[in-house]
Amino acid sequence: MFQKLIERFLPEADILQQLLLPILLVSLFAALLSAWMKRKGIRTPYTRKTFHFVIFSLAGILQYHYGLQAVSLLGGIVFIMVVVAVIVGKKWWFFRALARETDAPHEKKFIILPLLATAIGGIISNIFFPGTAYIGYFVGGWGDAIGEPVGTRWGKHKYTVPTLFGVRATRSIEGSTAVMLLSTTIATICLMQITPFGFANCLLYGAICGLAAAVVESISSHGLDNLTIQVCAAGVLHYFISIN
Repeated sequence: MFQKLIERFLPEADILQQLLLPILLVSLFAALLSAWMKRKGIRTPYTRKTFHFVIFSLAGILQYHYGLQAVSLLGGIVFIMVVVAVIVGKKWWFFRALARETDAPHEKKFIILPLLATAIGGIISNIFFPGTAYIGYFVGGWGDAIGEPVGTRWGKHKYTVPTLFGVRATRSIEGSTAVMLLSTTIATICLMQITPFGFANCLLYGAICGLAAAVVESISSHGLDNLTIQVCAAGVLHYFISIN
């Protein structure tokens, strides 16, 4: 049983042949774009979330069109890229694009921790909610990605969140509201594509998903929300689909 589970995730030869180069190129583009933005003086919340947005979006597209194995291939490529960036450190602009100054002196830990959280979230979602796992990627990639930049630019009402390594972490009501609104939009659009539900039901279930994602994001420990939002969104939508 465990072997069959592993085989679900491992890319087969045809996936490697068809998608290895395109995935590698898009991943490199995302890294170079975020690094270029950082060199131009754009703040880390924007450069980090740009990479986050592209990779999560690509994961959703790949799973929808090609299946889980394609996402596993992407995950392996991104894992290697990020680990290399952490090893090289500040000499590489890509690392600077990912390393929040507010996470000092634990910047590397808060790059690796979300990376592992993302992978674990994807694994859990695909084991328990395979039909909606890709929607979890989009909600995590788009909803969560908007929260930090919005909070950085317009966040006036701050609150602290649990964290590790003694680093103080804050979020904002404005950022969490943005997470809720964009997550609702994404979930609603996805439900309209994959279910026979009418618009009203899709919007209702999407709004519940968006609210749940925002609440989970607001209470998740700093660095772990990539896991919790993914699983929450996939689980909530899986539930509504299963009862209809």
